[in-house]
Amino acid sequence: MEDPTTPAAGSLPVNGNDNGNGNFNGNGNGNGNGKGKPAAPKVREAFRNQRRESEGSVDCPTLEFEYGDADGHAAELSELYSYTENLEFTANRRCFEEDFKTQVQGKEWLELEEDAQKTYVMGLLDRLEVVSREQRLKVARAVLYLAQGFSTHNEDPFALLLFSMVTKFCSGLAPHFPIKKVLLLLWKVVMFTLGGFEHLQTLKIQKRADLGLPPLAEDSIQVVKTMRAASPPSYTLDLGESQLAPPPSKLRGRRGSRRQLLTKQDSLDIYNERDLFKTEEPAPDEEEESSGDGERTLDGELDLLEQDPLVPPPPSQAPISAERVTFPKGLPWAPKVRQKDIEHFLEMSRNKFIGFTLGQDTDTLVGLPRPIHESVKTLKQHKYISIADVQIKNEEELEKCPLSLGEEVVPETPCEILYQGMLYSLPQYMIALLKILLAAAPTSKAKTDSINILADVLPEEMPITVLQSMKLGIDVNRHKEIIVKSISALLLLLLKHFKLNHIYQFEYISQHLVFANCIPLILKFFNQNILSYITAKNSISVLDYPGCTIQDLPELTTESLEAGDNNQFCWRNLFSCINLLRLLNKLTKWKHSRTMMLVVFKSAPILKRALKVKQAMLQLYVLKLLKIQTKYLGRQWRKSNMKTMSAIYQKVRHRMNDDWAYGNDIDARPWDFQAEECTLRANIEAFNSRRYDKARDSEFSPVDNCLQSVLGQRLDLPEDFHYSYELWLEREVFSQPICWEELLQNH
Repeated sequence: MEDPTTPAAGSLPVNGNDNGNGNFNGNGNGNGNGKGKPAAPKVREAFRNQRRESEGSVDCPTLEFEYGDADGHAAELSELYSYTENLEFTANRRCFEEDFKTQVQGKEWLELEEDAQKTYVMGLLDRLEVVSREQRLKVARAVLYLAQGFSTHNEDPFALLLFSMVTKFCSGLAPHFPIKKVLLLLWKVVMFTLGGFEHLQTLKIQKRADLGLPPLAEDSIQVVKTMRAASPPSYTLDLGESQLAPPPSKLRGRRGSRRQLLTKQDSLDIYNERDLFKTEEPAPDEEEESSGDGERTLDGELDLLEQDPLVPPPPSQAPISAERVTFPKGLPWAPKVRQKDIEHFLEMSRNKFIGFTLGQDTDTLVGLPRPIHESVKTLKQHKYISIADVQIKNEEELEKCPLSLGEEVVPETPCEILYQGMLYSLPQYMIALLKILLAAAPTSKAKTDSINILADVLPEEMPITVLQSMKLGIDVNRHKEIIVKSISALLLLLLKHFKLNHIYQFEYISQHLVFANCIPLILKFFNQNILSYITAKNSISVLDYPGCTIQDLPELTTESLEAGDNNQFCWRNLFSCINLLRLLNKLTKWKHSRTMMLVVFKSAPILKRALKVKQAMLQLYVLKLLKIQTKYLGRQWRKSNMKTMSAIYQKVRHRMNDDWAYGNDIDARPWDFQAEECTLRANIEAFNSRRYDKARDSEFSPVDNCLQSVLGQRLDLPEDFHYSYELWLEREVFSQPICWEELLQNH
């Protein structure tokens, strides 16, 4: 369209309000002048039902959810369009039908042969050039109506174009971009060009075979499908949560002081084995600190742990699970052992029994008792060598011997092409995606400096009735949910493909996500009633695309707003939560400094509340995140969370000599955290420089010393050089005096 009008940033519907949690509640009941008729009883009841659903904490049944690359085809199509665009669909269809009847007599579009359809489309394109502006717009609407019925295939450079659109939108250079559509298209383009989760598994199997590694023991997604969801732990407020949530009266009286991450990390005393969630009464300043703890910034303030007060129920009313305890027949995962684990075990054993070590030698067992021999044998039986281990070893060899090993041959895979295109702008891409994710999170508060992600969902004319406000409120919430879904799926897909392509590509994108505060942002997202978020009903089935384009829009009533959605949960919201948990696991796995960020931001009670959702895959990734930080939470936390500890034992993969519950890991000491990230960053920079900075390679290229050979090389000159060749000779050669003695002395 030639004169699209978009609402001003931050504009809101009349008599509507954004409640600060990302949920738009329309409560207008007027006719535009503030004196409208009272809302009907059914409308009032609908509002009460919405409030009850969002605030209530009903028991969650086991959710029958199947994780995959995306939702069904119809659902994904409908999410591309907002409900405010329905009037546009109607206008587009009317323009198409009027034009089609004037050009084709007695037939429908689907009845035409392919050649006739092409002829009509070419005629439409010709009529886009007419002088009349009104006629051009009608033809453009007809073209748009046809285009919405077709799908197109896109290649990798198109993904880079979409990434640049995202950064322009966030920088304010293009606030009119329909950002939800851009993000959905970007996600689908990346999934189409790189492949989904099943294709990733196939690539992983093939790559392990090419590297001579043993085949995988299992497919993680297939294993999770066979797992049963565990009953959530009891929610009488445990010690960790009681410190996070002071009494409501104290919260109302003052606002907690802010501390920066580094200050809190320095003051986190785990040297003397102090429990982080101790039972002693905290000092007043400590209480004040905990009430406002965990605040970080992400282009503005990221209010991480501003929680609703958690009021513990009386002890006598503690829920008692009626389910019978069942013991699994076997563990779901095959245990894994890293080479580093075997070396660490032998180092401890040699120090204990013979008083010295042999470095990385894992074969010499002289002087060690028989049980140690058996232990080493068992560890080696379950030894797992990852693709990343091989890639890191190869990279170390290439850095040590660049001349003898020669130049690395890098296959031009779709993932490699995409990484090369993203490399120099990747930090900006990640920051832009996280900014939009922050703006779309339900827990984010509206700020004047935040980006406006609602420009393509707010209508030109604001609602003047209660039903219109309800419809717009549903549309805004749905809009934000779809943005969260697309960003979470896109980031997870990029991380998994880059990790398979090369581990340092994965580490590069991971570090920039961490530096941009991705970890506190995800924790902020989960610091809400996740069960309510997953069961939210922000959809109007009668207005979903493509049904709304082929039938007249129904009259808006309370029944039509609530009709048709009888699902137990919202697929996209559960999908988003699982993606964000998987993303958080990938960022923190084997990274002690990032694990400490989970501890510093007091993520344990936030994650524990997410276990209320009875879905096996979501619970698995929550338990993984709790497992890696359990050693830092103290004995009292472990004692009061034994049901959670048991669930970790049953559902999370075992590392044979991992004392995750007791804190005996020598690698988990805090003094090397900064060095760990700095070393990783140096390795990433060396990898990117060696592989992609071609100027550096000239230092190792051979020099041609033969005068004849050098003079005989063909030199590409500009096309216009022969026009000025004589002038160049006169100025640069004949007019310049040559001092032959000085020239001979210098050479």
